[in-house]
Amino acid sequence: MSSTGEDLKRQQRDALVDKMKAAKEQWDAEAAESPDGPDETDALLSKAIEMAIEQGKGWASSAEREKYLETLLDDEFIPPIFAENEEELEKSGLKDAFTTLHNEGETPGKNMLDFKEKGNKSIALGRKNEAGNIQYYRDAVNHYYEAIHWANRIVPKDEDFVPTIEELNAAEDDPFFTENELDEMRSIICSNCAMAHMLLKNWGFVRDEAKKAVSFNSQNIKAWYRLAKAYQMLKDWEEAGDAIDSGLEIEKDNKDLLKLQKLLGDKVRKARLNRQQRERARAERTARIKDVWRYCKDADISLGRVSLVATVKDDEDDEEGGDVVEARWHHHYPHTGQLPKRQLQGGKWTWPVLFVYPSHRQSDFIEHFAEDDIIALRMAEMFPEEEEGSGSETEMPWDYNNEFRCSNLAVYFEVHCIDNNEAGQQKPVIHPDSVERLTDQGSAMRFYESSRALKGDEGPEMATVARCMERKHLHHQRKAWIKKHGSLWAKPDPCPVVQVHPAATLSQVLRHSNMVVPNFLVTLMLFPNEHPAHQEFLKEHKCIGIVEPEEICK
Repeated sequence: MSSTGEDLKRQQRDALVDKMKAAKEQWDAEAAESPDGPDETDALLSKAIEMAIEQGKGWASSAEREKYLETLLDDEFIPPIFAENEEELEKSGLKDAFTTLHNEGETPGKNMLDFKEKGNKSIALGRKNEAGNIQYYRDAVNHYYEAIHWANRIVPKDEDFVPTIEELNAAEDDPFFTENELDEMRSIICSNCAMAHMLLKNWGFVRDEAKKAVSFNSQNIKAWYRLAKAYQMLKDWEEAGDAIDSGLEIEKDNKDLLKLQKLLGDKVRKARLNRQQRERARAERTARIKDVWRYCKDADISLGRVSLVATVKDDEDDEEGGDVVEARWHHHYPHTGQLPKRQLQGGKWTWPVLFVYPSHRQSDFIEHFAEDDIIALRMAEMFPEEEEGSGSETEMPWDYNNEFRCSNLAVYFEVHCIDNNEAGQQKPVIHPDSVERLTDQGSAMRFYESSRALKGDEGPEMATVARCMERKHLHHQRKAWIKKHGSLWAKPDPCPVVQVHPAATLSQVLRHSNMVVPNFLVTLMLFPNEHPAHQEFLKEHKCIGIVEPEEICK
């Protein structure tokens, strides 16, 4: 429509509004001049016309009308009266109007007191009800929530506030509070709400409301008792003991708290002892990791890590199934929880070592493998040579062809982080299934503590926190890989390998320039020389070097 047409429409609308105003003024004058004065009908008519003038002026343009209709027809549009949360109310465009709306003629202070009293009455009625109807307690919870809502709307007075006579006279309808008085009132309301939840046995909500109550007023003895009771029912024994102690500091002769203290005394002491043991163990682990990191840095030994989780969200487990997720893990990536150790005598170091036999899908774990031990000696203990002329079989029941003899085995380790060896090089993009180099002591400590937490050493809550942190780490790895390569299916080439001469020591393997120890676990792969799996392995993994014994190197 042209601008001339729009102007004409606007002029017609303004003329109609002016005509309505004139008609209203005429009717009001005639009603005032009548002998009986304006009756109720005249007043209603006048009010209706006034509202029509103020609110029903029509659309400023057809474009405005079309825009409003499009909003109403939008599937995502929610009328403000049906909004269930603040975000939906914000989208409606009427958030300010609804948040400032309150009962006509009532103030936040009066509403707070009224709803608090309603909550108290609901609890009293619930206790008197012989049928045990818990709806009274649910109503009480809602009333207390409403009371807190209005309490948060109150603007407190200064502590040195002196009310005028008019304010004192109006205090019944418009009560005023200082900040301390308001906090005390909030504490009472939250404590009462906790009591209502106790009657409903909603112990998690009891804990939350009681914690709010003591945060507003730390002297609220009832709130401390209810908090302790909630922790008792939630079996958080140490927190229950702390709440009891805090309450007894305020009122040392409180019978309810003393009774609860006697009941939970042994459990609280045991929980505190367990926490102290966990903290001591954590401190010892931290000291050990620092020691390991300093030693590896000085000895030029590289450490690495892999993701401790296989998915970034729970529904991935449901979609793929446990077997598929488990298949992602390489056989040489398990986390044993073991760390390298310094021996008390001589100060030599031992490492946890995993011997993997891919040809037979078997493995052996050695908890303490000294650095100066020759690999062949360990192999000879596990796979002794056949005595001449004896024709004896090997001890392994899975070695059907008697191939696992020390002299008949080839030893390899995989080369990880091959693109991350040069100093100053930008951090490479790591595939989520690959080994990531640990670059500093902090990352090593975080990785190890997360692995212990996921194993359950720190309890279910810390396990959940560690899982979330590892999932976030995995998500960033996936995101970076997809950004660079387009898809997680674009996997890197199989990593190369280095052959290890059996006469070499573990120290030589650890200090090899291509060696990165994932998860603090040295992993060596052993193949019978003539086994088909050995040939297939070398076709897939390029051998780029060999660790020679020291005598040969010299």
